[in-house]
Formats: sequence, structure tokens, C-alpha cells
Amino acid sequence: MGGPVRADTPDEAPVPHPAPRPPRPLFLAAALLLAAGCAAPAGESADRASSTAPPRELSAAELRAAAVTEADLGPGFTVTVITPGRGATGPDGGREAADKPACQPLLDSVAPAPAAGRAGVSASAPPVSAVPSAETDLSVALAGDPAGSLYGALLGYPGDRAARLHAELEGLFGPCAEFASTAPPPPAEKGRGATRTVHRLSRNDTPTPEGADAATGFTLTNESGSVVLAQRAVLARVGPALVVFSTVGVGAEPAPAPDERVVRRQVARLRAAQRG
Repeated sequence: MGGPVRADTPDEAPVPHPAPRPPRPLFLAAALLLAAGCAAPAGESADRASSTAPPRELSAAELRAAAVTEADLGPGFTVTVITPGRGATGPDGGREAADKPACQPLLDSVAPAPAAGRAGVSASAPPVSAVPSAETDLSVALAGDPAGSLYGALLGYPGDRAARLHAELEGLFGPCAEFASTAPPPPAEKGRGATRTVHRLSRNDTPTPEGADAATGFTLTNESGSVVLAQRAVLARVGPALVVFSTVGVGAEPAPAPDERVVRRQVARLRAAQRG
């Protein structure tokens, strides 16, 4: 299709997400850093050693300029850059609580808690150090393949925080392989009891794209009643930034693997921007 990345305007509606709504990568990344405090950065067995000068941290404007474009991907692709935070309100019923505290960040990534300060919500915001210093969200769709639509983000962090964040994710596959959660009903249905959901987390074999320091693939399921929601994601670390792309599968439809072309070309654009 070719052409520049399109940015939404204040008059446009946010990009529609299938129901149930997939996680916004910002919450996925920011929350995972809280999973086990300040872990040491991943070693060379997980990250590729680099002999070049450290890549520089990018501003929000630079991340936005580094987002993959339709011209990068070829005919049939539509790329939309989404203003960070749009459509990101959490569930009106309050925070979904995991039965295993270590797994709470995964739930926060799927259904972010309402903003602190609203009625009935405690002011327990994450520390500033857990929040990306810069962010760009985007969606990528391929004509004729609605199931393969990607929801992604470029997240910038200072220092070694991106490496620590990736290390936190690697530590969750054991304790969070299976866990459950309960969620209070929305205000309009106060008479209804809490909803209990079973979740499963599994690792997917994912090659590290050229130009990335490390990559992890995983699937997180939400099994509530007869409906199973599967969210499949790839998280790649590129210097002090993270690239996150995810797809969604509902019911018998499995979540497809995020398109390797999109991930690979996004990593290449981000690495080039960091070196520039």
C-alpha cells in the first residue's frame, strides 16, 4: 500500500479492539517490572553481548518517528499510530486480583486498574521508575487477515531498566504457569457475585530478531466460563527500549504468532534510530 504512518486525531475514535479487549503493551511492560522488584539484568545467555557503543535513549517524538510504516511492510498493510493512553481505562468494577501475588502484574497488563483517585480506587500508582520515559503505541493490520492484526508499542526506558524488565518477564513462567483471579462486578451489577477466572501462561519459542538484544514469546489465556481468550505476544529488547506486539484469539480460534516481518522491521527501524 505504501505511504506514511497515520496518526489519529482528537476527533477520531480509538482503533477498535476485538472483544474482549487485548492488553495495551504499556501496561504489560510497566507492570512486569513490578513483579519481583529490582532483578539483575539478564546475562549473556539471554541477551546478545554488544561490542559497540551503547545505543541512545529516544524521546517520545523519536520513538514515534521510528514506528514501522506501511512502506516498510509492503502492499496490504495498514499501520496506525495511536496516542498513548487513549481508550486505556480499566474495568469499572475495580481491580482483578490474582490468587498468586507474583502474577498480579500479568493481570494488570490485561485489564489495567482504574486510575488512582477515582471513587473506590486506592492511590497505589506504580513508582515512577516503572513507567516508560517515552512511548508510542500502534496497530498493524493486513488486508484479508483480520485475525493477524497486531497491537504494539515502542517503550523507552533510562539506563538498564529495559534489561531488568525483560529479566522480570523471564522469571514469571514458573510461578504463573497457572493461576486464578477474582474480579468484582461492575457498579451497574452490584448484586452479582465476583467472577473467578483461570489463567495459564506459557512460553513460545521465539527467535531473537536481527538487531535485537533479546526476545521472549509467550501466551496468556483468560478462561472465564465457556469463553477462552488467548493473547500471544512477542517482547524484544533493543538497547534501552522494548518492542511489544500481540495478537488475540477467542474461543476455538488460536491467537496467531505475531508477524515476524513486522517485528523484524520494527526492530531494525528502532535500532537505526538509536544509532542515529
